Amino acid sequence: MKFCSLYSGSTGNSLFVQGEETKILVDSGVSAKKITEALESINIDIKEINAILVTHEHIDHIRSVGTIAKKYNIPIYATLGTWNGIENEKLVINIDEKHYFKSEEKFEIGDLKIMPFSTSHDAMDSCGFSIESDGKKISIATDLGKVTTNVINNLKKSKFILLEANYEPDVLKACSYPYSIKTRICGERGHLSNEEAGNTISKLTNSGLQNVMLRAS
Repeated sequence: MKFCSLYSGSTGNSLFVQGEETKILVDSGVSAKKITEALESINIDIKEINAILVTHEHIDHIRSVGTIAKKYNIPIYATLGTWNGIENEKLVINIDEKHYFKSEEKFEIGDLKIMPFSTSHDAMDSCGFSIESDGKKISIATDLGKVTTNVINNLKKSKFILLEANYEPDVLKACSYPYSIKTRICGERGHLSNEEAGNTISKLTNSGLQNVMLRAS
């Protein structure tokens, strides 16, 4: 399997995952032009993308899904709750490109076996993904305020994990952000602290984990 973080951060997020035969994006939170250029930088034509998975409906994760679906006829996969959130953002997507999945129910796209799992975030129905191909497993867990037992169980046996590590608590307390934003970030439906990310990794070191990429989502 191949993985590349194309874009990361509050201005936009998009990830590339490739199995033996299948190429997908997880989220498309920057412009279609930027996605196209980022893929070209790793020698991938956007027309080769078989699907886009959506973690949740916040604009920094869905900004160009409508444009890409329409221009390239790429199917978009999301939960019903996330689709409702996408409609609230006034993004128009052709019914033929809309596909649904449920968290905790495995589905397949080409040779990729995908298990979506629920995450604790202030969105309609946010999720992470464990993705398997050719006996190898990688997992994506970003935009979550806490790591539940269910999240840990889904991350186990992953060779690689992309994990959120969003903030250092003392720095957050001392920064100039408004109190409401600080409360959101450190809440159980906000984001994951560096310490919590470290604790999560330590719980998984004996389950086959080889590499971790931390992302300030």
